[in-house]
Amino acid sequence: MNIQTTNRLTVAEAALVEAYNEQLSDLPGDGAVFAARDRLLDDLKTGGLPTRRIETWHYTDLKSLLRNVPARDRRAVAEATAPLVAGSEVLVVRQGVADLRSNVDAFEIRRYAESLIDGSAAAGLTALDFDDAIGRINGSFVRDGFVLDIPADAELKAPIELQVSHGAGQVHTRFPVNFGAGSKATVIERHRAVSENAAFVSTISDIALHDGAEITWIIFQSQGEFDTHLGQIRVNLGKDAKLRLFVINAGGKLVRQEIQISVTGEGADLTLRGINLLGGDTHTDVTLNLGHNVPHTTSTEIVRNVVFDRAKGVFQGMIRVAPDAQKTDARMACNTLLMTDDGEFAVKPELEIFADDVQCGHGATVADIDDNHLYYLMARGIPESKARAMLVNAFVDEIVEELEDEALVEALEDVIATWLEKHA
Repeated sequence: MNIQTTNRLTVAEAALVEAYNEQLSDLPGDGAVFAARDRLLDDLKTGGLPTRRIETWHYTDLKSLLRNVPARDRRAVAEATAPLVAGSEVLVVRQGVADLRSNVDAFEIRRYAESLIDGSAAAGLTALDFDDAIGRINGSFVRDGFVLDIPADAELKAPIELQVSHGAGQVHTRFPVNFGAGSKATVIERHRAVSENAAFVSTISDIALHDGAEITWIIFQSQGEFDTHLGQIRVNLGKDAKLRLFVINAGGKLVRQEIQISVTGEGADLTLRGINLLGGDTHTDVTLNLGHNVPHTTSTEIVRNVVFDRAKGVFQGMIRVAPDAQKTDARMACNTLLMTDDGEFAVKPELEIFADDVQCGHGATVADIDDNHLYYLMARGIPESKARAMLVNAFVDEIVEELEDEALVEALEDVIATWLEKHA
C-alpha cells in the first residue's frame, strides 16, 4: 500500500501517514494482518482524526489537540524498573518490544508479535465504531505486547505487572488476555516514561472474563509532560464474573483513556474506580462506554479528579441498558476538586435505558476544598499548605483503599502522595 499525503491533512495526520510508509517494511504481520492494517490506516486517512463535531470526542478535539506526532526513535532506550508491588510477576515491554524472559508455570504467555507474524491477531485488528481513532491508530502501528491465557480455576497469588516503558518516539502495544472460568488474578498495566523526550503512545488491552472469574485490573499511567497517551481497554464480562477496574492517570500532555465494557453474562458485576491527577497544561479524557446486555447484572463507577494549574479534564460515562437487561443495578458518580481558577473539568454522565425494571442513577460534583474542613485542621496547628495536601490525599485515598490489598494500597498511596507533593 502506497499512501500519498494530501494538503487537506493536518500536520499530525500527515505524520501518521508518513510514519506508516516509513515503518511498513519492518512491521510484523502476515498478509491478513497487513490487509487489516491497510484498511485501518486508510480509514484514518479518509476520515481524519476526530473533531468536536463527533459527540464522543466533543471535549477532546483530537484533530486540533494533536499538533504533531514524533517519528519512531530506534535509538531510544527504556530500562525496566522495580515493580509497583514487590513480588509481582513483571512482563516488560521496552520501547515497544516485549521481553519474554519470564518462567511462569501458572499461565501461558506469548509475545503479541508472534500472533501478528502467524496471522492469528488479524481478527482483532478492528475499529469498534466509526469514531474509534485509537483502534485505527493502534491497529495500524502495533508491534508487540503480550498474549496471556489464565487457565480455568487458577488463582494467582502474586500480581502480574505489564510494564510498558519508553524513552521517546512511537510505542504501540496490545495485550489480549483470557481469564478462564473461576480464575482469580490481579493485573497492573503500567505505562511510564523514562525520559523527557516526547513520545506518542497507543495501547489496547482486550480482556475476556469467563464465567465466575474474579479479576482486579489496574491501569496506571505516568507518562512524561510532553507525551501523548491513547489507551483503550475492551472487556467482555461472562456469567457471574467480577471485575474491579482501577484507572489512575498521573502524567502525559494529552491523554485519552477509553473503557469499553460489554456485560454479557447474568450475575456479572463491575466495579470501576478512577483517579485523575491533573496539573500543568495537560488535557486528560476518560471515556466510558458500558453496556448491560443481560438481566441481573450490577455496576458502580466512581471517578475522583484533582485539578491544578491550567489543566483540563473530561469524564464521559455512557451506560446503556438493553431491553432484555431487566434487574440491572447501575450507579455512576464523578467528583472533582478544582484547585485553581484556571483549571477546567467537564463531566458528561449519560444513561440510555430500554428496560423498565432497573435501578440506575448518576451524579457529579465540582468543588474546592471545604473551608470548614480546612479550618478544623488549621485550628489544630497544621499549616494551611499541609492541611490542603492532607484533604486532597484523603479525597483520592478513599478510592485506593477499596483495593483492600495492603501492599498495593501502600504503593499507590505513595505514588499519589509524591505527585501531590510536586504539584500542590
